Amino acid sequence: MRKLIALAALVVLALGGWLWLAGGADDLARWAAEGQRDVQRAMAGAIRALRAGDPGALVTLMGLCFAYGFFHAAGPGHGKLVIGGYGVAERVPLLRLSGLAILSSLSQSATAVLLVYAGLFVLNWGRERLVDTADAWLAPFSYGLIALVGLWLCWRGFRRLKDLRRFAPAHHQHASDGTCSSCGHKHGPSVEEAAEVRSLRDALVVIASVAVRPCTGAIFILILTWQMGIAMAGIAGAFAIGLGTASVTVAVAVAAVTFREGTLSRWTGDGALRVTAFLELTAGFIIALVATQIALRLI
Repeated sequence: MRKLIALAALVVLALGGWLWLAGGADDLARWAAEGQRDVQRAMAGAIRALRAGDPGALVTLMGLCFAYGFFHAAGPGHGKLVIGGYGVAERVPLLRLSGLAILSSLSQSATAVLLVYAGLFVLNWGRERLVDTADAWLAPFSYGLIALVGLWLCWRGFRRLKDLRRFAPAHHQHASDGTCSSCGHKHGPSVEEAAEVRSLRDALVVIASVAVRPCTGAIFILILTWQMGIAMAGIAGAFAIGLGTASVTVAVAVAAVTFREGTLSRWTGDGALRVTAFLELTAGFIIALVATQIALRLI
């Protein structure tokens, strides 16, 4: 089983190399952008058909919204960065991380609904102002929050390495549960204890960093359906987009957990604890670096 996990981790690593070193990310981004444009045009047609009373138009619209969310998440996106990086940095169970990915995507949809209807009814904003707010203000702010998440993970990894050096001298050997063979005491947490999600606060931080920036496709459908008097269809469509986005971020969650478990499968005791801390430090640094670069480009 360990060999199978390690092999899967190598596959994930090779995929990452193709994406970031061989230009695969650019090809994927172009494909995703073309898919979004095509689906958005089809969404507009489905909305007109729904307004005209076509009985099958609502199902068609929901399917198109899901597809839009998929293409949106397949391109460059902050949700994948947070979920993937957090999954590598922290030993989060796959089911919990997948749930976190789904909640993040649906929270992003909820933000779009709140932004659009607050803008329409409270601030009297039009479509251009709403989209500009999402792209020019909320997007950099969201990446800034993600950079802070990365720095937070860096600090936790650094602190964990520091604690290991303090409590596990070179002449002490530890069992997999952190028990020292020399004195019989636990000088530090086990891999499982050290890797647990600390609290609800961790989950809220991850969700908030994704949810701050709403999807422009959700804004588009919300405004268009509101103008046509079918607002509830637009709200349902916004959450269908969120589910489409979640289909990709859950896949990223699976890849992140596979890579982490494959890496840890070769280590036990102190070695596993050090690798855990190193993964947290490295993943946090990469998240902070990438998010900062993107935020600076957007400002």
